Amino acid sequence: MTADRKPNRFKVGTRESLLARLQTDLALNAIQAKFPKINFEIIAVKAMGDKNQHTPLSELGGRGVFVKELEDALLDGRVDFVVHSLKDLPTEMVPGLSLAATLERADPRDVLVSKDKLKFGELPQGSRVATSSRRRAAQLSALRKDLEFIDIRGNIQTRLRKHDEGQCDAMVLAAAGLLRLELSDRISEFFAIDVSTPAVGQGALAIECRSDDAEVFSILHAINEEPVWTCTQAERSFLNTMGGGCSVPVGAIAQLTADGQIELSACVASVDGTRTLRETLKGPVSDPAKLGTTLAEKMLSLGAREIIGGLKESDLGLVSPP
Repeated sequence: MTADRKPNRFKVGTRESLLARLQTDLALNAIQAKFPKINFEIIAVKAMGDKNQHTPLSELGGRGVFVKELEDALLDGRVDFVVHSLKDLPTEMVPGLSLAATLERADPRDVLVSKDKLKFGELPQGSRVATSSRRRAAQLSALRKDLEFIDIRGNIQTRLRKHDEGQCDAMVLAAAGLLRLELSDRISEFFAIDVSTPAVGQGALAIECRSDDAEVFSILHAINEEPVWTCTQAERSFLNTMGGGCSVPVGAIAQLTADGQIELSACVASVDGTRTLRETLKGPVSDPAKLGTTLAEKMLSLGAREIIGGLKESDLGLVSPP
């Protein structure tokens, strides 16, 4: 226990948005179900990606635009642990910090929100489709080169407002956020994972703490959901091997199969949608990291290296949000 920590009371860092607070509550409820005597003080921290609502995320640069300030609060002792959307957490951990638990994975798919509930294939030619993610734009532009993909910023409620105000004709979001906010009625279509392969870790929650804080790590790891951990470790190993952490706009999703294996599917697509590489590989649940590494190495040898090289040389900057 740190010198200034009160017994059974922990300071918890979270972003300020309604979704972030809701996800933090999910994590804290899971902790209290196992450790009912523990109390929490929630401390909201404004991340760089939340402070700057105008610059496209691809141009902000830096590491983990939605997690850095939270990790700084951990490192300087202002909070004892933080709750993230796992997809925002880079695969290369900051020295001194550890991923203690993953849990509560909601539907990992991407979804379409559109006027008149039109499906993606029904959008009129020239429609403006909003997303801050190059991963989504690259995969979907391969299917509809007649659409205009534009950047959009803000929390989910802000994005929906911008859509309703006519700033775009449709937008692509993560299903998990809309479902957690009970906004499923806004979803026009769920994209199949072989159409828009999700971001690594999408839909899952992550809890991060200081590596040397054995008490907190032990408590947090006690609520770790092993199936979520296994699948997301395969995904994160894949992304890490591809190189660049969150800066590489690739998709990967792992699922447990009926025969007790992990099935990992991944995609790398060029910015202009002219080249898309998809592969799937199965492996034992005992070594998810090896599965991720093996699939990444296979895809790199099949041309992913050249696609990623083109992405990094594009004028969109090095960082791509998931």
